[in-house]
Amino acid sequence: METKLIKTGKFIDGKEILGIELTNTHGTYVKIFNYGAIINKFIVVNKRGEKQDIVLGFDDFEGYVSEEYLADYPYLGAVIGRYANRVKNGRFTIDGTVHQLTQAKGGDCLHGGIKGFDKQVWDVLSTIDPSVTLQYVSPDGEEHFPGNLTLQLTFKLTDDNELILDFKGITDQATAINITHHSYFNLSPDLDSVGKHHHRMPASHYLEQDDNYAVTGKLIPVEGTIHDFLGGKLISQDWDPEEGYDQSYVLDKPYGEFTLASETSEEKSGLKLSVYTTEPVVHLYTAKYTAVKHGKGGVEYHPFGAFCVETQHHPNGINIPSFPSTILRPGETYKQTTIYKIEHS
Repeated sequence: METKLIKTGKFIDGKEILGIELTNTHGTYVKIFNYGAIINKFIVVNKRGEKQDIVLGFDDFEGYVSEEYLADYPYLGAVIGRYANRVKNGRFTIDGTVHQLTQAKGGDCLHGGIKGFDKQVWDVLSTIDPSVTLQYVSPDGEEHFPGNLTLQLTFKLTDDNELILDFKGITDQATAINITHHSYFNLSPDLDSVGKHHHRMPASHYLEQDDNYAVTGKLIPVEGTIHDFLGGKLISQDWDPEEGYDQSYVLDKPYGEFTLASETSEEKSGLKLSVYTTEPVVHLYTAKYTAVKHGKGGVEYHPFGAFCVETQHHPNGINIPSFPSTILRPGETYKQTTIYKIEHS
């Protein structure tokens, strides 16, 4: 069990970019950058006995800040905040005060704004084998969100091949918060389309979205639709091959309970990724808009070449009173735990 800090020699806004390496006794290896709290590598042993990296990314840090990548930016492997997914019209109201956020294409605020938590350099607070705690202090008014928000994220790698993500946050003013992690997974040793992955998700309802993917507030039963993953199926079984999935699902569980969110497996590697979370919603995304020319080893990443299991609160929930609250107030603590567990299927 080991944690290592690696200097990259790179600085952004005067802050040093570090790589953090976590290794367990089985040889599972995770590399994280303190820029964006990015999971850069997640290397496991597949059923063939081969070491296999199951997340998309770049060979080195420079790839994440290249002009080519940022021009068509898919948030590879980063933390999303202060608010995941879309806030309709980039606007919300807390205690009678209207807050207008920065807006993306279509007029909504996407993934926290122009420069969200994914593009910030986080402080490295502590390293205890095999874990690391990162912290980012988001100042009042950043991307027009109210309040100084302090967010800590502890990554811990266990000998059960679990990568645990523990979030804690506090604020000095009432603010909107909805955090997720945006890792792109592919369990195929050949990076085949994730349509060939088998996916199961205990979610009996999905959230209606408008034409810009913003959640409207309506819950729709998955029964009889392409969104029914209750019994498990190949991801491509019912999908529109030109669209894939970019959809939020409400998990079947009491609010706040820590349970299974999804199971995804791939035949060639024999790997299964199980995701557990305290969050009420999973957003399943099959990377329709991903086009990266120079990924790891020079590989080109194409649409539907990865899947994301984004655990979070209800998108746009800050504007929908019937959804669980995403307001954090002074004296309260935001908490979230999500686990990525790797096994042989």
